[in-house]
Amino acid sequence: MKKFVGKNVVIVALSVFGGFAATAQAADPVGNVKAGQSKVAMCIGCHGIPEYRTAYPEVYRVPMLGGQNRAYLESALRAYKKGDRHFDTMHAIAVTLSDQDIADIAAYYAAQNSSSKSNPDK
Repeated sequence: MKKFVGKNVVIVALSVFGGFAATAQAADPVGNVKAGQSKVAMCIGCHGIPEYRTAYPEVYRVPMLGGQNRAYLESALRAYKKGDRHFDTMHAIAVTLSDQDIADIAAYYAAQNSSSKSNPDK
């Protein structure tokens, strides 16, 4: 009986520890505004031009990202990456981004507002 109980205690302890490790790995990355600033160079080409309209694959106004909600930006980038949102250029860019890149970029743009001096290319 002692061996059985001891063995089960070890199994339960390992299971609990494994659960904590899995939870820590599954946690969403925390965005870093400073890191995001160095990752938005490609974004500025379209999203940093006031009143910019794209011509491919269809003509539409490109939204400005500065001041947008962080969770929304992360969700949109993940959807482009996964293919749930359809715009070829955004998909091509999003598939190159890690989860940490997405969190950093979203944090950077969410930290901006109309008077942000640190982001002249909103």
